[in-house]
Parts: sequence; C-alpha cells; structure tokens
Amino acid sequence: MPLNKINIAVLLGDPSGIGPELVSKLLSDKVTNQANVIVIGEKNILDQGNKISKNSENLIFVESFDQINYQDGNKFFLDISKGKNHKYKTAECSKESGQSVLEALNLALDLAKEKKIHAINFGPFNKTSMIMGGNKHSDELHLMAERLDVNDYFCEFNVVDNFWTARVTSHIPLSEVPLHIKKEKIIKPIKLIYEAMKLNGVKSPRVAVQALNPHAEFGTEEKDEIIPAINEAKKMGIDADGPLPCDTSFITAFKNKNHDCIVGMYHDALQSGLKAFGFDRGVTVQGGLPIPITTPAHGTAFDIAGKNKANLEPTLNSFKIALTMAENKLNE
Repeated sequence: MPLNKINIAVLLGDPSGIGPELVSKLLSDKVTNQANVIVIGEKNILDQGNKISKNSENLIFVESFDQINYQDGNKFFLDISKGKNHKYKTAECSKESGQSVLEALNLALDLAKEKKIHAINFGPFNKTSMIMGGNKHSDELHLMAERLDVNDYFCEFNVVDNFWTARVTSHIPLSEVPLHIKKEKIIKPIKLIYEAMKLNGVKSPRVAVQALNPHAEFGTEEKDEIIPAINEAKKMGIDADGPLPCDTSFITAFKNKNHDCIVGMYHDALQSGLKAFGFDRGVTVQGGLPIPITTPAHGTAFDIAGKNKANLEPTLNSFKIALTMAENKLNE
C-alpha cells in the first residue's frame, strides 16, 4: 500500500434506495483520489447507480481482496455477485436487499478486523430490509460492534458542518429516559465524543452538555447527575460546559459557535436542533469502533430513489470525515 494513502471500503447501501446513485457520484469526486478506495458490492447494483447518476468511474474489478494491486490504480470494485444478477425493485423494502447489504457489510468488517482496510464509508442502509435479510440487531451499529468484538462503550454521533452531537439515551420511550440519567452514563459519551473529535482534527474540543429539564431547573437530575458528570470531565482535562437548556442549546453552541459539540440526554433534544439547522448536510459517525465508519445521516429516501435528485453533499462529507479520522488514527 502506498504510504501516503489509507484504504477505505465504500459500500453501495440499500440497492432499493438512493445509495448506489450517490456512491456513483462520489467516485467521480476528486476527494476519492486521496485514498485507496475499495467499493464492495454487486456489479449490477453499481451499474444501476451509474445509469441513474449518468456517471461511470473507471474502476478496477476484482473478485477477492488479495487480487488488489495498488500499483494499478487507487479505485477498485470488489464484486461479490458470484454469478448472482438479481434485479432489485426501487423504493421497496425486501429480504433480498437486506441480504445484499449484510453480505457487503460483513465482508468489509472482516477486512477491517484483518487490518486490510482502515475505514468504512457506506451509502444509507434500510433497517427494515436488513432485519428482513437476517440482521438480529435493531440497527447496524450494534451489528458492527458485535462483529468487531467491541466490548467498551460505543454510540452514534451525528454531525453537521463539523459540529458533532452524542446522546446518553437513544431509541427508548421518553418515560424511561430519567432512569438512565446517571453520572457514570453521562461521562461516557462526553469522553467518547471528545476523543473522536480530536481524531477528526479538533485539537481541544469544546463540549457542551444539555440539561434534561426545562431551563435546566425543573428537576433534580441536573444537580444530582449532570453537573457532577461535567465536573468529572473537567478533571479529566475535557473542556466541558453546561448544563445548557435544550431550547437554546443549539443557538448557544452551534449558531453562536461557542462549542464544537453537544452531548444530550435523549434523542429528540438533539435531533430536533441538528436537523433544523442542517438535515440536508448531516453525517453519521459510528463512535467507539476500532476504525472510522461513516454514512450520510439521511435514510434511503425511497421517495426520490432512481430520480437522480439525491444531494451528494452528506455522502461527500461522510467520506471526508472517514478519510481524516483514518489518516490521523494511523499517525497516532
């Protein structure tokens, strides 16, 4: 491998959504020349993406990773078709789509464990199709963590314009959230997002921490759990601040640029603000895994699949973050 380039596996995403056309466009962008790119998937899915996007990047096709020779170029297509030429229906969840995604993802994760790739960037998956296809987890993050033998804390980060967010709780009922607002659970995403942002090039991330209750005062969680977690983070050398009231936290931290990231207590307190400010530019980073794994934050967008209307910017931003984090990780 050329010493100045890292290996990034790029996955086409759900074949029934906008992933293949976005990856087709991504491959034509000059930023992909900064890495060795190994696209993993079925040739007919790539061909369909190229047909929609009207792009066609010159890739070197191989049937196993060991066939890759970096002296030949920097963009390869690892074809997992094995004679299969299934035609996937557009804008429709299916077992077959999920199986295709899982096969490509599992191969990429295996290559990561073998240290043959240094990052993964994937087109959007469809959770329903993945479960229909055999994923036993509720989402791809937990599947990735299991296959990569991750035993430590991990969580999802969402990013807009290099402003990052992490949350203490995620997809649980609002009534259960207060049960999880404990100092030891709050400190984990604070530490993880701080380290991840440093890996992405922010030397000393300024971490804002949201309150749980309105105005940070109509309850006891701030005094009993959140403030002690912030103080503990400060003792670790983390520039942590808060608790910020949820209703103004994105104005203070993001719009006014007083912080580089926010850690929140529950899903909607973060996602509402982030999506209001930049849903069309969002990136998801899978935090706490051995290698950087990124994807655009939007979904498979069945409503515009096949129409060549998908915005490339989130995919492009997700590739750039994977590239930067992988390069910095190799130089640690």
